[in-house]
Amino acid sequence: MLSEDEKFMQRCLELAEKGRGNTAPNPMVGSVIVYNGRIIGEGYHRHCGEAHAEVNAVEAVRDKSLLEKSTLYVNLEPCAHQGRTPACSLMIIEKRIPKVVIGCIDPFAKVAGKGVQMLREAGVEVVVGVLEHESRQLNRRFFTFHLNKRPYIILKWAQSLDGFLDFVRSKDTPIQPNWITDEYARMLVHRWRAEESAVMVGTNTAEKDNPKLDVRDWTGKNPTRIVLDRRLRLPENLNLFDGTIPTLIFTEKTKKNQPNTEYIRVDFDKNVFDHIFNELYKREILSLIVEGGADLINSLLNRNLWDEARYFVGKKLFYAGVAAPKINQEPGNIVLPGNSTLYQVYNSPV
Repeated sequence: MLSEDEKFMQRCLELAEKGRGNTAPNPMVGSVIVYNGRIIGEGYHRHCGEAHAEVNAVEAVRDKSLLEKSTLYVNLEPCAHQGRTPACSLMIIEKRIPKVVIGCIDPFAKVAGKGVQMLREAGVEVVVGVLEHESRQLNRRFFTFHLNKRPYIILKWAQSLDGFLDFVRSKDTPIQPNWITDEYARMLVHRWRAEESAVMVGTNTAEKDNPKLDVRDWTGKNPTRIVLDRRLRLPENLNLFDGTIPTLIFTEKTKKNQPNTEYIRVDFDKNVFDHIFNELYKREILSLIVEGGADLINSLLNRNLWDEARYFVGKKLFYAGVAAPKINQEPGNIVLPGNSTLYQVYNSPV
């Protein structure tokens, strides 16, 4: 049975979820304002650069005189600095809201307890840690980004029933995806892309599958495309170089940038992933789906540079081919309506 504080915090989490795919590099935040046990205003952070959840919740209250007798609930510590929008902690103080209940502390260095401190110094009663685990899990991308100084990394692949990513291809094999799953799984993958900041593939996957890495079967923003092409051997007529979506090519060579396509030089012999993820961190890319191939995914697994794995197991049998990655953890599984099963593994809790 949830306590009253937990009940209202749960509503904050439900509201925050509405911003998924639209708030990065900001977190997902929901807020409710409660007077005499009843919600009189609620809001969530809709888009990066727009009003924060607390502001939207206050604006939703019809009788503003009730704010001085109400409690504000929010799943993440109110900001204490002027960023893209004014500080929410200052707004709460100005509105004379006497009590604030918070899910978890913000890991962002410019906040990180400063919002709570500002509120308490102004005489506001502050409660921290209500549904803290759930609040951190909701924004695990945001926490990973600020605590580990890199994007939240999701490994994704599809494998045959006998454990292969692909059959053995010859020089005459057409350049196209080898579908293991069906339209249900593909629609889900496009939804995932719309929810994350970027999607990455290695050279072999780009060359053999010629993917678009866009959002065609879902509604949402296309993620930034990231391609590893160490020696610039990929042909320029691939879909990834069509200039329709911002695309970053990491290479050891030098090449002039093209419209919507940027070439970034890195040393592949010296901690290449550190250099790549540092660059993505500087660009405020909060999360990254790695969609293959086997060498790239295995390299990240071996270096423990991953946070979550999602893999489909279809009903096809290949008997031989490119072996699927192995994870020594028990996954959770979801049976999809089509011909595959989705398995999900988290590397470690936030």
